[in-house]
Amino acid sequence: MPNQTNAPLEIVVGELLSAQKQTLAIAESCTGGLITHRLTNVPGSSAYLVAGVIAYAYEAKVAALGVTWETLNQHGAVSEQTVRAMARGAREKFSSTLGLAVTGIAGPGGGMPDKPVGLTYIALADAAGEIVKRYIWSGDRIRNKEQSAEAALLLLKKYLTDRS
Repeated sequence: MPNQTNAPLEIVVGELLSAQKQTLAIAESCTGGLITHRLTNVPGSSAYLVAGVIAYAYEAKVAALGVTWETLNQHGAVSEQTVRAMARGAREKFSSTLGLAVTGIAGPGGGMPDKPVGLTYIALADAAGEIVKRYIWSGDRIRNKEQSAEAALLLLKKYLTDRS
C-alpha cells in the first residue's frame, strides 16, 4: 500500500481495487472521461478498470447504460435518480463489481434556479445498492470537472478503505 498522504489518488484507489480484487466500470457525463483518464494514467490499471463510458446525451445514457427514458424525462440528466441508474448500469453492463458515475452542470451555461451551474451528482454502485453524493462547485467549467473527478475518486477511496 502506498503512503496515502503523498501518493496520487488514482494510485491509491488502484492499489485498493487490486488488493480487494474489485473491478470498476465508470459512467461519465460532465467530466468527459477525466476520471477514466486519471485511472488509466496508472500502469497496470487494466487489472481493475473494465470500462469507461462517456454518456453525454440522453440517448447515450439510455443505449450504453440502460438509464430509462422515464427517469431522464421525470428527473433530468442531472439528478440523483439518473446518477444512480448510470452507476448501476455501468456495473451491470460491464459485469464489474463496482460502478462509478458522475453527472452535472459544468457551466458556464445550462444552470437553472433549481439546478445551478456546478451542481454535480456522483454515485458508486455495488451489489447491495448505491451511495450518492451531491455537490455544488463554484469554479469555471474546467475547475468544476476537476473537482467532480477528484470527488468521485475520493468517494471510491473512502468506500474501499472502509471495507479494508
